[in-house]
Amino acid sequence: MTPKTMETRKSSALRLLGLARRAGAVAPGTDSVRRAIRDGEALLILMAEDASGVQLKKLRTTRDDGSIPRVTLGDRATLGAAVGMAALSAVAVTQASFATRLVEELTSSEDEGSMDAVEA
Repeated sequence: MTPKTMETRKSSALRLLGLARRAGAVAPGTDSVRRAIRDGEALLILMAEDASGVQLKKLRTTRDDGSIPRVTLGDRATLGAAVGMAALSAVAVTQASFATRLVEELTSSEDEGSMDAVEA
């Protein structure tokens, strides 16, 4: 996969994330993500590649059974901008249709050589 195609897929995923935000299908920020995990609402966790270890540890210790996929997507500024906010370490997607579409988009790019990491 060419770098341009990888960037196109990443841009597409970020636009989809913005749409999810407008639809009320995201929980932005570490505290909101942790709450969504505890409440059973988080279906996908998007994390910034430059998120602090402390913030990532908070998310890992909140996860109960490890069944929620985690994806590294861009840096904090990019992740925040995608949902119309300041820099964010993490965003949870809370609606199944958006979560499924984002995972499909990002795993397709991973299979073809992207740097994005998807963990289940």
